[in-house]
Amino acid sequence: MKKVTTLFLAVFFLNAVIINGQESKSTEIPSTIAQTDAKEAKAVRKTVEKEEKKIKKADKKVKKAEKERKKEEQLAKAIGNKKKAIKKNEARIAKLEGKLAKDEAKGKLSPVDKAKLKTKVQKLNTAVAKDKAKLKKLVKKQ
Repeated sequence: MKKVTTLFLAVFFLNAVIINGQESKSTEIPSTIAQTDAKEAKAVRKTVEKEEKKIKKADKKVKKAEKERKKEEQLAKAIGNKKKAIKKNEARIAKLEGKLAKDEAKGKLSPVDKAKLKTKVQKLNTAVAKDKAKLKKLVKKQ
């Protein structure tokens, strides 16, 4: 009978030790799972942050490219406007000089009118010269 009780007690204690060991292992397993989950979450966060940085860089590049494109368009528009202004002023100069020569030949112009026409022509010539200088600068920028 002693053998049976000792055997029973041994089995009982062995079960108790095994159950306690399993409980401690089960408590350890969730903590290791939590640690691995935290590590994975941290790694995922890092990758997400890296991707966000890449997206921000790409957005900056796109904005910079758009800004450059707009700048080029404005420059091309300014060049076109200067060329148009030069042609317009040169046409006015030719028209005024033609009128001056024609009316002078007919004798219709008074000295005051001649002076007015000549000052208009001089002003237009200086405007053309300025526009040509600005056009050169714009072309250099392009």
